[in-house]
Amino acid sequence: MEDHADSRDLIGAFLRQKGANVISAADGFEGLEAVKTHHPDLVLSDLVMPRRDGFELLNDIRSLDSSGGGSVPVIAMTALLRYPDGQPSRDTGFETHLAKPFSPKQLLDAILYVVRR
Repeated sequence: MEDHADSRDLIGAFLRQKGANVISAADGFEGLEAVKTHHPDLVLSDLVMPRRDGFELLNDIRSLDSSGGGSVPVIAMTALLRYPDGQPSRDTGFETHLAKPFSPKQLLDAILYVVRR
């Protein structure tokens, strides 16, 4: 979930190039529907989005049962927090976070960290 279309398109294109199946959403409402419909292996979510922010989205996802996508790992993306180890995000329920701007390598490292846990 990323509210900026250019960023969403860039991240999606990069991940598709790496072989990922990407479903994009512009806000937390679209993101929740995508989780319910597609049951992804991982969610990347901006924290600051219109209508429904990343924290609200995470709470909505966690309210789903496991078979409905409620246990999907979620990585927060934000320009607001700068914690190199991702700990504050884990304390709030995110698996880790990416501080914007982040490099393609940082994105892949975060994804690999989460999927290998």
